[in-house]
Order: sequence, then structure tokens, then C-alpha cells
Amino acid sequence: MNNATCLVLVVAMAMALSVVATAAPPKISCGEVTTTLAPCFEYVLGGGKVPVNCCDGVKSLYKAANTSANRRSVCICLKSVTGSASPVTLKNAKSLPGKCGVSLPFEITPAIDCNKVE
Repeated sequence: MNNATCLVLVVAMAMALSVVATAAPPKISCGEVTTTLAPCFEYVLGGGKVPVNCCDGVKSLYKAANTSANRRSVCICLKSVTGSASPVTLKNAKSLPGKCGVSLPFEITPAIDCNKVE
């Protein structure tokens, strides 16, 4: 996978992990994560201004990851690709939630333990 996909997945994981659990909808697939965050690829790879449709995707995924199962599903997906993210790409991914007005209670990192995701 390329750095853009890796970074988008990292951001998705972070957002998914911070949502309060509610009723259990179907799990979120890796394809859904990638598609939802596709507008963020350019920012993740090169920085600059975060596109509005990127933040729309970030917020949408944040809301969709509303159960422990969904958050773990996103985490596992992201965990599989974050090890190959460059430092710049990872830095940009870490900044996305804040730039999109989403507050996360943890740092986005490829070392996340998905078994601890609630």
C-alpha cells in the first residue's frame, strides 16, 4: 500500500477509537475507511490546506465508528499498513483530526494495540 492509504488509515483509526460505543451496526471495512478518507490523500502526502471534503470524511468516519467492534475493525485495518508510513506522512495524519475539529484522546501511532480499543 502507498503512504497515502497508510496515513488515511491511521487517521481513520484514531477517529474510530475515540467514539463512544452505542448499538452495534455492521463492522466498518478497510475499503470503507479508504473510500471515506480518499479526499485526504493529497494533504496526508504533501501537507498544505486540508480540503473541506477531507474533513467531511474524517467526521463521517468518526461518527460511523460508534461501537467497540467498529473501532477495532478500523484499528486492525490501519495497523496492517501504518508500519510503512513515512514520518512526514504520519505527522500529517496525526494533525488531521485537530484540523477537522475532532478531538482524540490518544496519539495516532503505528504502535497502537487494537486489543485495547474500546
